[in-house]
Amino acid sequence: MDVAPEHDETDVLAGLRRYPDLEAPNLHAVDASDRLILDEAASALAAVAGDDVVVIGDHHGALTLGAIARHGLSGVRTHQDRLLGERALAANAERLGLGGFTSLALTPELVAGAKVVLLQLPRSLDALDEIAGLVAENAAPEVVVFAGGRVKHMTTAMNDVLRRHFADVQAHLARQKSRVLVASAPRPAAERPAPRWPEFQEHPDLGLTVCAHGGVFAGTAIDIGTRALLAHLDAVPTDVASAVDLGCGTGVLAVALARARPDAVVTATDESAAAVDSARATVAANGLEGRVVVLRADGADGLPDESADLVLLNPPFHVGAAVHAGVARTLFEDAARVLRPGGELWAVWNSHLRYRSTLERVVGPTRQVSRDPKFTVTASTRAQA
Repeated sequence: MDVAPEHDETDVLAGLRRYPDLEAPNLHAVDASDRLILDEAASALAAVAGDDVVVIGDHHGALTLGAIARHGLSGVRTHQDRLLGERALAANAERLGLGGFTSLALTPELVAGAKVVLLQLPRSLDALDEIAGLVAENAAPEVVVFAGGRVKHMTTAMNDVLRRHFADVQAHLARQKSRVLVASAPRPAAERPAPRWPEFQEHPDLGLTVCAHGGVFAGTAIDIGTRALLAHLDAVPTDVASAVDLGCGTGVLAVALARARPDAVVTATDESAAAVDSARATVAANGLEGRVVVLRADGADGLPDESADLVLLNPPFHVGAAVHAGVARTLFEDAARVLRPGGELWAVWNSHLRYRSTLERVVGPTRQVSRDPKFTVTASTRAQA
């Protein structure tokens, strides 16, 4: 993207929105950690060219656009795991008349030769390990990583993870309940842990192998919500020709369904880049490349109306660190749109959330398949047109 005329960074941050991500009074496009990372990295950013700068984990564009506006950079490389974060960055840039960045996957190309890395610390230590390893292996020897976050979400274990890959890790003073860790001096390859991503784990009880990159939920384990739905997979309709696993994570439900219903074509979607990469690896590890298609998508975005006989869903109930029911409802609406009349949505959800009435309104008649204090499994039939 071309560089726009200079903007005041303060005005840029004040003008950011989360759109098209979920917007609500308790959800914000910029937080104090974004501002602190930009302040801590100001001198380093002023001393390099834009193509020496990489931004990872930018929520909605504050780090990328803030750095570009303050320092007049061009050629910044950026990676966001969430597709909606990537789209929010693009929407904010267009609205504010800013450019100067390219969105890339989490690959060596992203960080090759980088001298400054701005990082919003991921909540997962495994995600941090994968990112730190990639930077240490591929960035310039003089690279400096400015990794920040909200203090309440940070632990000293993050320092330890960074020290596996960098010889010098310093915790700077906190401000407005945020803190930045500064990592430099990448360790020689012989001193760093061997690359381990994606990881693989066999689950003999289910007869499948799960693959996971660092940033995917539950890693190579199978979370208990997914297990609750898997326990009833044999009861889903037998005449399924087309099925969708919404928010597929590592692809466990999609793979299990493809095995249980060998005549079905299964599409698995997730907005997380780490999830999509993990699911594709899981599909390949289980020999199902021709049976399961994995797409990076916002819910069922891009799938035709009334194109599926069955949808499987284990919806999240968090948006970042905030609890919000809007994500689940949006996924219910997506399921209703892509289901053929008479098709079924099989969902598992935390029992205390009481989604059944919402499912009745959004999808159609809903029956309870199972319930315990933690999880409820329901089957909702798409109402006839």
